[in-house]
Amino acid sequence: MDPPQVRYTQLFINNEFVNSVSGKTFPTINPQTGEKICDIQEGGKADVDLAVKAAREAVKLGTPWRTMDAHERGKLMHKLADLYERDAEYIASLDTLDNGTLYKTMLSCVYSSVEVLRYFGGWADKIHGKTIPIKGDYFCYTRHEPVGVCGAIIPWNFPNEMFTWKLGPALCCGNSMVIKPAEQTPLSALYLGSLIKEAGFPPGVVNIVSGYGPTAGAAISEHMDIDKVAFTGSTEIGRLIQQASGKSNLKRVSLEMGGKSPNIIFADADLDYAVEESHEAIFFNMGECCSAGSRTFVQEDIYDEFVKKSVERAKRRVIGNPFEENTESGPQIDQDQFDKIMSYIEIGKKEGAKLECGGQRQGDKGYFIQSTVFSNVTNDMRVAQEEIFGPVQLLIKFKTLDEVLQQANNTQYGLAGGVFTKDIEKALTIANSLQTGFVTVNNYSGGGANAPFGGYKSSGIGRDLGEDALQEYYQVKTVVVKVPQKNS
Repeated sequence: MDPPQVRYTQLFINNEFVNSVSGKTFPTINPQTGEKICDIQEGGKADVDLAVKAAREAVKLGTPWRTMDAHERGKLMHKLADLYERDAEYIASLDTLDNGTLYKTMLSCVYSSVEVLRYFGGWADKIHGKTIPIKGDYFCYTRHEPVGVCGAIIPWNFPNEMFTWKLGPALCCGNSMVIKPAEQTPLSALYLGSLIKEAGFPPGVVNIVSGYGPTAGAAISEHMDIDKVAFTGSTEIGRLIQQASGKSNLKRVSLEMGGKSPNIIFADADLDYAVEESHEAIFFNMGECCSAGSRTFVQEDIYDEFVKKSVERAKRRVIGNPFEENTESGPQIDQDQFDKIMSYIEIGKKEGAKLECGGQRQGDKGYFIQSTVFSNVTNDMRVAQEEIFGPVQLLIKFKTLDEVLQQANNTQYGLAGGVFTKDIEKALTIANSLQTGFVTVNNYSGGGANAPFGGYKSSGIGRDLGEDALQEYYQVKTVVVKVPQKNS
């Protein structure tokens, strides 16, 4: 299919597309070619200030958004979901153009986004407090009220999907938003601004400021009139956001960050199936996935055969044009990420890991990297402890369950994990013992809009998706009413 035409390149503030205050622009690049797609308005602190002002006006007492019946908020979210679904192919093609992910993957992500909006739209009129029988002549109840103005800083690997992961729970709880898409992938977010207006959301409820992290992102993190920030991205940037909150108004922070997730293969697993699932666990989306199975632990009895089959599969992986149906991997996002991945491949070689295949640039145009497999990896190597975020499979040998658990948990991260075995007792022991927020058994996918997602340790704070996500976006107020006693 042909690349899409870009329709929106301006900031979206107070339901209008506007130029940045400074008039600055920045290029967004096609990672398949390394060439500029178009110029985007570059938001900065002044633009964030305008967006926050609009968002604050939207949630004031007496405004249309604040006084809207909860079920009406839900209807708006369902309308937005319908528009998403109507324009699914266009939204998916924008993201593929902008970040190089397969078109079929991005189309699946759009439909997942539709599910997220409908799931949280259904929650809008079901968020309520309790009555509490406290001692004395009192009537006590709680209210769940919106936090207020929420900032969201979203990543480049799944742009439209991460947009809705933040938008859905925030809107159903009655908040307003200021969203900064990643500077590498602003196109779909800006288009979604047009759908938010078309759906009928009041002005100021959702504002979208494209720009760079150190300027627009920092302005959101530090803003004294933003009540909560939600972030998906690297652990390094997440720490900066948390620090900024502490230095400003102690705004709420939820962080979904990096991972070095263990994928554990026991000798009794279905070997061919485990090889294929483990292959997809790391090479899906060119390895640019926070929950990727980036440390593959294989029991010694099947290790050599697993290595052999994994190398054969990696060599067969089709790398090329992400718009073509038979392509399995596209390019990395940009030159910086390309260089980072290539540097880790060199580190792996120097550390003594055996390069089984790949390790080189693919072609001479764009940011393509060959599917790479290392064997003889040990868990203490830098490549096994630091997030590569690329198509590099690391195969680590283990003997016993106790040994692999110790190694799997020996990391600063704790986002996801997987286990393959026909022994349910072994599977549940691993699942219950991994220090991660998300575990899969005999697969490395799954999940959904109603299943919470987030990490332990340096992988995050709080949860996206599911009922648990709502807690990030409402406050609990306790009200105690004195009840007069009647004389008998």
